[in-house]
Amino acid sequence: MSAAAVEQQPHADISLTALAEEIMERHPGYRVEIIGGQILVTPSPDAAHARVLTDLVLPFAMAGLHGGDSAVLQNVSIWLPDAPEDFATPDLCVVDADIDDHHIERNCYDPIAFRLVLEVTSSNWTTDLHRKATAYADAGVPVYVIVDRKHQRLHILTDPAEDEYATHRLYSPGEMVTLPDSIGAQVKLDVAGLLKSGQPKID
Repeated sequence: MSAAAVEQQPHADISLTALAEEIMERHPGYRVEIIGGQILVTPSPDAAHARVLTDLVLPFAMAGLHGGDSAVLQNVSIWLPDAPEDFATPDLCVVDADIDDHHIERNCYDPIAFRLVLEVTSSNWTTDLHRKATAYADAGVPVYVIVDRKHQRLHILTDPAEDEYATHRLYSPGEMVTLPDSIGAQVKLDVAGLLKSGQPKID
């Protein structure tokens, strides 16, 4: 899978939002985002990508983050402050339970409701590692987690300041990671287990 960027609008009177919606209608299952004034189109993920997400939902839910004052959700769009039409759709997020009260438009929600966003890389890994890191930091999301299947490691980014995270830690297979308490509970992740789940099963 790869993410294609649409850098220019075909007609001046067509907004990026309208173009993004047209792409989604024509290509069901594709993820369409607008980051930095560019449309990014990503094909449907593979089974290994989905397997990692399921493996991640469990420890978050077991820690009590799904229910009460928070929720663990997949594919919820976050409004980005860089440009009026910018938004991203992280693979998984931990949000405040009142996220519905923070709806802005086009199924996008105010970044203030997001405690954590998480991406599982596909062939568009450079977007997750660079462009989205900048976008999420600029939006003030406290914690950004990347399951980096390309380089076989886990990234934990914290302390957003303007357009970058002040703290960026890398974890390798064999390590256990405890996520920041700021998300609302103590969550431990097995790096080796997650990365193994993210590998396609080949007979």
